[in-house]
Amino acid sequence: MQNETKPRARDLGVPFPGTPGSLNAITDVNGVMVGHTTLISGEGKLEVGKGPVRTGVTAVWPRGVGATEGVSAGVFALNGVGEMTGTHLIEEFGAFIGPVLLTNTLSVGVVRDAVITWARDHIADAEKLFYFSLPVVAETWDGNISDAYGQHVRPRHVFAALDGAAGGPVAEGNVGGGTGMSTYEFKGGIGTASRRVSVPVGDYTVGALVQSNFGRREQLLVAGVPVGKEIDDLRPSRLPGDALSSSIIILVATDAPFLPTQLKRLARRAGLGLARTGSTAHHHSGDIFLAFSTAVSPTRAGSGLDVYTAVPDAHIDPFFDAVAYAVEEAIINALAAAETMTGKDGATLHALPHGRLQSILRRYNRLHE
Repeated sequence: MQNETKPRARDLGVPFPGTPGSLNAITDVNGVMVGHTTLISGEGKLEVGKGPVRTGVTAVWPRGVGATEGVSAGVFALNGVGEMTGTHLIEEFGAFIGPVLLTNTLSVGVVRDAVITWARDHIADAEKLFYFSLPVVAETWDGNISDAYGQHVRPRHVFAALDGAAGGPVAEGNVGGGTGMSTYEFKGGIGTASRRVSVPVGDYTVGALVQSNFGRREQLLVAGVPVGKEIDDLRPSRLPGDALSSSIIILVATDAPFLPTQLKRLARRAGLGLARTGSTAHHHSGDIFLAFSTAVSPTRAGSGLDVYTAVPDAHIDPFFDAVAYAVEEAIINALAAAETMTGKDGATLHALPHGRLQSILRRYNRLHE
């Protein structure tokens, strides 16, 4: 659960467009549940296999823990130097069954296998179990401060994230898969936000959750203000040979009924939210986006045909807006929640300083007071 005493970006006076849901989180979409397992241990000199460890796992269930009903989905890679398993199935069927897991780059395999083991032990229906055999697992690199090659994530950590997922407020910052991540050379991690959408065919919610680990300092924009250029200190200590941290996984959830082709269009708009914070999707970046709908579809007609219900394309623009705005805020929420963290060989990722952020926004007449 979110620590309610930790301010989020709106609490700091950062202005954002659009109207959020009651939690301003992906869990505003009914049925969506989120769980984290956070692994923090050791300090000092790197010893591969021993630590220091700054990593974890985040699980997102579209329809609640253990649900075996699929969701319509679409995927899009803005830049593909990264991994999200299960995407070929989504491209083929326009749907997937089961949870989405987020972790570090070198733990994708063990997390994927652990999801299958969890399903084997919990799903009795053989046909449903089969679709759990191609789980969705995505990654970003936390090896700048964590013993990545020690591969510290174990099946029990995955089980804990899966079983512990819940609705309600979502913990952000240095948690779960986001534990060791950085954003615009500040400490980053998990962030979430949501938007309400009203169109002639109904009232709906769009939620976003990010595992944020990308960007160069000078690019950072907060509410359109060049905060990264204004805060030129608090740079991370880098080690020779470290890969550039420049990836983000973005999940978009909605309770609006959409076809897979429409959801792929929503997934693309996640890149616009990313751009609103300053990113241009670098060469080494794994910017991979997944959008899914929890609306029940299809139904079987008397003719034997499947009948799908979808929001008409004529009303899709407000959903595009909602995706871009929710993703932007989710990224800034990850920055606001993250705390300074020191890891292997003393490498440090500094938190975005709240007071300085507010002073900068005030100077640009952008602080909401």
